[in-house]
Amino acid sequence: MGKLDFLTPKAITNRIKSKGLQKLRWYCQMCQKQCRDENGFKCHCMSESHQRQLLLASENPQQFVDYFSEEFRKDFLELLRRRFGTRRVHNNIVYNEYISHREHIHMNATKWETLTDFTKWLGREGLCRVCETPKGWYIQYIDRDSETIRRQQEQERKKKQDLDDEEQTAKFIEQQVRRGLEGKELEMPVYTELNRENKEEKVTFKLNKGASTSVAASSKTSVLRQNALKMVEGAVKRTGAPHCSGQPKKKKKKSALDEIMELEEEKKRTSRRDYWLQPEIIVKIVTKKLDEKYHKKKAVVKEVIDKYTAIVKVIDSGHKLKLDQTHLETVIPAPGKKVLVLNGGYQGNEGILESINEKRFSVTIIINSGPLKGCRVKDIQYEDVSKLA
Repeated sequence: MGKLDFLTPKAITNRIKSKGLQKLRWYCQMCQKQCRDENGFKCHCMSESHQRQLLLASENPQQFVDYFSEEFRKDFLELLRRRFGTRRVHNNIVYNEYISHREHIHMNATKWETLTDFTKWLGREGLCRVCETPKGWYIQYIDRDSETIRRQQEQERKKKQDLDDEEQTAKFIEQQVRRGLEGKELEMPVYTELNRENKEEKVTFKLNKGASTSVAASSKTSVLRQNALKMVEGAVKRTGAPHCSGQPKKKKKKSALDEIMELEEEKKRTSRRDYWLQPEIIVKIVTKKLDEKYHKKKAVVKEVIDKYTAIVKVIDSGHKLKLDQTHLETVIPAPGKKVLVLNGGYQGNEGILESINEKRFSVTIIINSGPLKGCRVKDIQYEDVSKLA
């Protein structure tokens, strides 16, 4: 049977089938031939050309492995440089784009068994910057092209030249200012006290209406202005001074309620601390640096170390962790539950949660211990109170 014509339906079908990627198990890297099914791959392995390639490879197998490894490295880095540049990208994204080409070098023919081994090798050789994250390995191409280095040096040189020009301009302006101030003393204004012999006398100002004004007239006017300003300032001081008239200003007498309120406000303002951990309170773990199973989990503070660190026991699993207070947050229970005030003017007092104000992020509690037992305290912030274990 003769060879199929190029435009026959059979030939067109074969070309359509040959497009795209096929299974790796039916690809022969030595012959660079892709088979479409298991029968075709079996026939290829029994062919004379494949046997000759195997004989050649058996003579020096390391030479073929090095050749395929070098080709794989070269094509992979070329794709990384051309497609992603010096951006940080996941290694699997680059590899998937690399193997989408039908004639690529397969990794099982190289000296690297996995993509992770190849990524680590790139980092050890200094070809890429690699880093391991919870999402996998990321690589960043290091461009050592002579043209790129020359362009970077040109940009640095231009930037340095611009900085030198700015410094020279600043020095020139400074020299000009210094030269202009040489031989000239700064005239400091002299203020004199306004003494009035007759307090009943009125202060009057005379302004020249003529077109030409002498230097003496202008200096006299400036002196009058300064004296007028001094007089106004003295009047303001006399009005604001409490003892200038000889009679002290009477202050409004404060009631006992006002004094108590001021004392409470002063107590709230001065008793705040930058640490709030207390034993036997329930907190929530908010850090993501630990395992995901601990994130947003509730725990009980068992012991407080150096005011800012605590040993907590996770309620669900019973595991004990040593955490900083920045990795924890307070827990607001339902109304009617016991709470402990951690900060502010009422710190250390236990109480019952009465209500929650979500708009102001505060709560109202009724203290049930100590000398303030039975008192209702409003507007305590969320971070200043926590649920008791």
